[in-house]
Amino acid sequence: MATVAVNGSALGQRPAAQAYRILHLGFTVAPILAGLDKFTNLLTNWEQYVAPVVANALPFSPHTFMLAVGVVEVVAGIGVFLKPRLFAYVVAAWLVGIILNLLLGGQYLDVALRDLGLALGALALGRLSQDPASES
Repeated sequence: MATVAVNGSALGQRPAAQAYRILHLGFTVAPILAGLDKFTNLLTNWEQYVAPVVANALPFSPHTFMLAVGVVEVVAGIGVFLKPRLFAYVVAAWLVGIILNLLLGGQYLDVALRDLGLALGALALGRLSQDPASES
């Protein structure tokens, strides 16, 4: 892979630029795949993660809710691809919402912890996207 020298350093070798590219790709692909899977349930039955208190408050079925969640996740992934400076924070906030739902349900606390790590990664992408040198 060819690299371009800027101020004596090769962009392809800058750790911040590499971290940005990894997070940008990950937070583009993962939400899109998870969102699409809401329509197929190949990875899991997503409805099981809806806290009972949330399910009871919905004006429609948890299945319909998860389909809407899938659409939001696909849009968020595309948003991260196009405008990571904004959508990285949207994804982080979305993940916090998922964490709160899981805590309300009192189950899947391991998933809530994992999603906290993902939210922190999305915040890191948001911060890295503020630095034009990271995007190079």
